[in-house]
Amino acid sequence: MSKQEKVCYTFEAAIEMAVKMEEEGFRHYLDALGKVNNKDARSILRDAALDELRHKHQLEKALVKGHMKGKTALAKAVPTMNLSYVLVKKELKPGSDIREALAYAIHLETGSIDFYKRMSQGCAGAPMADLFERLLADESRHLEALEAMYEQHFLPEG
Repeated sequence: MSKQEKVCYTFEAAIEMAVKMEEEGFRHYLDALGKVNNKDARSILRDAALDELRHKHQLEKALVKGHMKGKTALAKAVPTMNLSYVLVKKELKPGSDIREALAYAIHLETGSIDFYKRMSQGCAGAPMADLFERLLADESRHLEALEAMYEQHFLPEG
């Protein structure tokens, strides 16, 4: 980890960074929606874009309130299959299918997980570490769902 990654920012700076990251994720999904024609692929991308908007809104509310409180029962990241290591991330195009859309979304969610992991580690012991742990857990649940869908449809059994 570099020195910069070990730094914990002020609450406002940390939230602003997270808002920016969620906005970028949303824009990637929105761009993909503008390219892809496949109905099922568009559905996956649309749901993922809406998740990014929910996170962004949640973070912006925390900025206004000066804190982010909520359920902590689901604050643990869930294990994932790490499919991003074996799936090729391709730029989506009009003919992209559900398999390519899932791989694209899996890569974007993995990027979010990496971001929140670095933020929570950098803020270990600080009040906003819990916030990043919760966001990390939420992103890991999204990734788990995408990977389960990919496994169900595209990975052979046994």
